[in-house]
Amino acid sequence: MDRFAAMQLFVRIVERRSFTLAAGDLGMPRQTATDVIRQLEARLGVRLLNRTTRTVTPTLDGEAYYRRCVVLLGDLEDAEAVFRGATPRGLLRVDLHGTLARHFLLDHLPDFMARYPEITLHISEGDRLSDPLREGIDCVVRAGEPRDQTMVGRRVAMLQETTCASPAYLEKHGIPATIDELDGHEAIGFFSSARRAVFPLDFTVDGKTREVTLPMRVTVEGAETMVRLCRLGFGIIQVPRYHVASDIAAGSLVPILEAWPPAPIPISVLYPENRQLSPRVRVFIDWVALLLHGKQ
Repeated sequence: MDRFAAMQLFVRIVERRSFTLAAGDLGMPRQTATDVIRQLEARLGVRLLNRTTRTVTPTLDGEAYYRRCVVLLGDLEDAEAVFRGATPRGLLRVDLHGTLARHFLLDHLPDFMARYPEITLHISEGDRLSDPLREGIDCVVRAGEPRDQTMVGRRVAMLQETTCASPAYLEKHGIPATIDELDGHEAIGFFSSARRAVFPLDFTVDGKTREVTLPMRVTVEGAETMVRLCRLGFGIIQVPRYHVASDIAAGSLVPILEAWPPAPIPISVLYPENRQLSPRVRVFIDWVALLLHGKQ
């Protein structure tokens, strides 16, 4: 195996924390991966990896070598892209915000794959990736303000939110004409697994955010469940408007307090800060940004 291929393997092992997973990603036997790293360490004269029965971590020398490899491999991919016409190719692993993807992205995916026939795609779905590098993910699409300091990226949209409730709930509790009239109302709480807390309702008043915490008999961790319970009259919710547009049109949900809308939700495409973007990741980010531009 040539030096650059050995570097690719080493980088993948560090990111996946596993010889087996890295070898599988690169389509080689695990024993081959073990032999290549042993030869690499012998050539460099240093130990690069600490191995246990459960995980693999870089030594101090390995961490320094990893950072150099990431830069060199990124430069190599960019250089080769210039001479092959910058055709994006290879496996692209993305993690998507499920509801957002189903509403805005997936129906357009055939166009993306037709435009870039040499890209193969693996899609995972969820907001709970603790370590995208270790999961082998190239980039993620997320709603809300990014909290992971190891990720950088590009904001691609600001989605408008709405406050709403069911007709049955409003008939029972009354329609609040102002924020102060929320006293006596109930909300369905959305529990953030990332923040380990339930979000309050928020409203924009004179350009500033005002938070209101209402009694909550039910809290949920999924937007689909929250909307379903709202239809059943369990309380007031705040969600991206696209998520309930059909309900509002059908009259099964009613927007309220529209003069004081919640703050819009940022949508971002994020990738690990220490990974130089490959052409396939760049074109995917541009595609997502184009689809979401101006979406409400």
